[in-house]
Amino acid sequence: MIKNICVVYTHHKLGDLIWQLPYIKAISDHHKLDIDLIVREKTQAKNIFRDLKYINSINYNNFRKGIFYWIDVFKLMKIFYNKYSHVYILDKVNKPAIAAKLSGIKNIIGPGIGNQKNWLTVDNFLKDEDRNLNYSEQSQKLLKLNNIKLNNLYPNIDIDMDRLNKQHPDLIREGKKISFGVDSFEDYKMWYEENFIELADLLYEKKIFDYIYLVCGSDKSYISKKIIELSNKNYFVDCSNKDLTGIIAAIKSSIFFVGNNSGPLNLASALGVKTFGLIANDAISELKYSKINFILPDDYKDDTWIRDRINMKTLTTKKVFETLIERLQNESK
Repeated sequence: MIKNICVVYTHHKLGDLIWQLPYIKAISDHHKLDIDLIVREKTQAKNIFRDLKYINSINYNNFRKGIFYWIDVFKLMKIFYNKYSHVYILDKVNKPAIAAKLSGIKNIIGPGIGNQKNWLTVDNFLKDEDRNLNYSEQSQKLLKLNNIKLNNLYPNIDIDMDRLNKQHPDLIREGKKISFGVDSFEDYKMWYEENFIELADLLYEKKIFDYIYLVCGSDKSYISKKIIELSNKNYFVDCSNKDLTGIIAAIKSSIFFVGNNSGPLNLASALGVKTFGLIANDAISELKYSKINFILPDDYKDDTWIRDRINMKTLTTKKVFETLIERLQNESK
């Protein structure tokens, strides 16, 4: 019998996908086989995970709703049919489970929360109340129920930097570089542009950097452009026109990354770059399976869920600067 493994993850956020890497690798290790991966195209996984040895191939499916629901089911069936012995689904979405069942897959494993359990082939699945766990904790429990050993909780992404530097020669700079992650999918998570400018001034006085990469999506390029315009400084490098390979090239070239709670923050941590997260409005416990260094307001309490950007002002430039300098100096000792 052919034994091939496929892992499906349907969420669109880059950070959420990155947090699933330890569980994807654990599945690969368990079966002693490289896996195929199905994710949303928006994640740009084909660019990001190209150098991960345990991923054999990556397919895209947009997991749409409404009239496109069954179109995407049939696209999944076309991928599944006569190809896989096992399909693992790392979230509670029904669509890939339905497609796997209709394709005759013998082993369909998923969280089984809600109606998904009706399409699985296993008897071990999460309880409905486990929907209150975060995505990482759900995947950990899924692996435990299926006797899959988890060797490492922290995501890690390997990258061929020679290839990326050839793709993005315009990002190559002589001297010391750092990265600022200045945008976020949710606006309420974004530190203000003026604060990033003030932080840059203070760090430059300390001779911490020669250039700063402004990491920002093209849909929010106005943020990086505003920082450059208001600062009137030529040490900023606007990366808002870059795809994720360019973003990775910038981050990997940096001494450290400091930025908002967003995909690039999680990406920087997984790339092994020293990472500082600016958080005031959401829970740092959501990121406990990371190596991110958190910088928080003085009165911060975990399990905070504030949806107003103005509260990001409680994280002052002075606090961020002093925390950065202290932690960098401690590491150099």
